[in-house]
Order: sequence, then structure tokens, then C-alpha cells
Amino acid sequence: MNILIVNNTPIPATKYGGTERIIWWLGRELNRLGHKITYLVGEGSSCPFGKVLIYDPAKDINQQVPDDIDVVHFQFQVHGFTKKPYIVTVHNNPGSAELDVNSVFVSANHAQRHGSSVFVHNAIDTADYSKPDLNNKRTHAHFLAKAAWRVKNVKGAIDVATTSGNKLVVLGGTRLNIKMGLRFTPNLNVRFKGMVGDEAKSVVMNSSKALLFPVLWHEPFGIAIVESLYFGCPVLGTPYGSLPELVPAEVGFLSASNSELADALKNADAFDKKYCHQYAIDNFNIGKMATEYLALYRNVLNGEQLNQNKPTLIERDQLKYLPWNN
Repeated sequence: MNILIVNNTPIPATKYGGTERIIWWLGRELNRLGHKITYLVGEGSSCPFGKVLIYDPAKDINQQVPDDIDVVHFQFQVHGFTKKPYIVTVHNNPGSAELDVNSVFVSANHAQRHGSSVFVHNAIDTADYSKPDLNNKRTHAHFLAKAAWRVKNVKGAIDVATTSGNKLVVLGGTRLNIKMGLRFTPNLNVRFKGMVGDEAKSVVMNSSKALLFPVLWHEPFGIAIVESLYFGCPVLGTPYGSLPELVPAEVGFLSASNSELADALKNADAFDKKYCHQYAIDNFNIGKMATEYLALYRNVLNGEQLNQNKPTLIERDQLKYLPWNN
């Protein structure tokens, strides 16, 4: 199969870039399975296992898709595309917009909230991570997300760590942030690592007691969850979006209460690191993800549409920030 993967940003991701990393791993795995991969992506991209074309947002998308492509996999919503069979992965919470009939979501909850049942869980390619030392001493908790986004609730993670008497390492943020309004974190119990690559993340996670993930929105997926579990870290977060589906009781604890999450962090050693690690490998591996996308490619190649109707957000009057109890 000749597969075109389309996104409007460059690949590969060097530090932050969830979508970019997902489509890189997906394309590499599909190529390993014998498929021909072409990327139509942002300027500055390069790839050793696939052909790279540069996406031009000002140009008709139909004119940018080569004639020899069998199926197109978009990573953003497109309009007026008719040239080839296609699917569209929805990576974010797009609000009340009407989505393409061939939209695919990244968790069951994500799909359900938009009146759909079509989803493929994201995955990691463990080849890009160091091998975990599950017997390594655990000295801190970690937060892994774009800390400038208030819905990720880095303040809540800091409060949980402080309440429990633990140190916190923040991956994805800085102590002084002026991009999203002036924010300064004086708490010296917290270390900020900024935007880091997989190697630096691996070092932090391999000595972490748990991932603190107290999001204040309906998280579509959260690749940080899988990364952390792979390193034997249980996930302590809020029960919103995909988290109840991704984090069973054996690998984490969910609550919107600072004090309850702090108590869980105090007892993080009660979670089996080997079980967390194996759970991530069994359920969120890149081979499983590629196989599920191949099935959807075949569906649209057979002339099927993935959803009966165009998906759209069912409950439109949602809180901007979901409840969080200190």
C-alpha cells in the first residue's frame, strides 16, 4: 500500500511534538511492514524511511497529493478533498466544529464525546527510549506536558507533590513563563527541565515515583501516560477524558482532589513497576496502532465511510476548566 501521511508541521520532532512523534513512529512501523510511506509535511522536514513532500497551506490539497498514492492519512481537518480515499485523525478537542465523516479519534471517550465509536489509541515506539531499570531508586515525581497550558494544571501537580512531601521534576515548562501571562514558580522543591527530548525524559522518568497528571479538561489521550507507565511509573491524575479508560486501578489512581492524590503519591511504592511497564507494552505498542490504522485504510479503500454522520461535540456547554479541589 502507498500511504501518504499529511500534517502541517515539520518532522521529526526534536523535543515537544506529540503529533509529530506519533506520525513518525506510525510511518516507520508501516514501512517496516512493507508499505511505501510518503509524508506531506511542514518545511524543514526530513525522513530516512519515507519520501518527504512539503505541504503548502495556500495550495489546493488535491493538487498536492501525488497520483500514485493509495490512501491519505490527514492529521488535521480538511475541506473539499476528493482525490483519494482518506481518513482524518483528530488529535485535539476541536470544540463544536462539525468534523469530517472519516474522522478517527484517539480514545473511546474522545470518540464518544463527538458521537462516534471510531478510535485508535496512540502508541509509543519503545525503540526510541532507553530500557527502563525498574529496580532503580525513585527520588521524585514528574509532570510531563506543556506546562504553559492551564488545562494541564502544573500548579495542581506542584501542590500534590508539596502536600505529599515529594520533589517534582517538570518536563515541558520553565520556572518563569511570560508567554502565557507572567507566571513565576518560587517553590524550590520543583525543578524545571524545559522542553526535552526522549533521552532526557527517559532519565527523569526512570527515577520517578509517579506521573502527576491532574488535567482540567477532557484529555483526548495523553502520550505522557504511556511513556511514564513504560518506565514503571504509576499515573496519578484526574478522572477526565480518556484517563479512566487508560489508567485502571492496577497502574494508577484518579481523583480531582489534591489531598487524595497526595496520599496516593505517598504510597506510590504500592504499585507494581513491572506491571505498569508491561501494561504499556501490551496495550500501547506501535505495532498494534499500525495494524488498527491499516484496517481503517482498507475500509475507506473499499468505499466505506467511517462514521454514519459527521461527528460533532455532543455536550457543547462544557466548563473551560473542570473541577479541581485543593
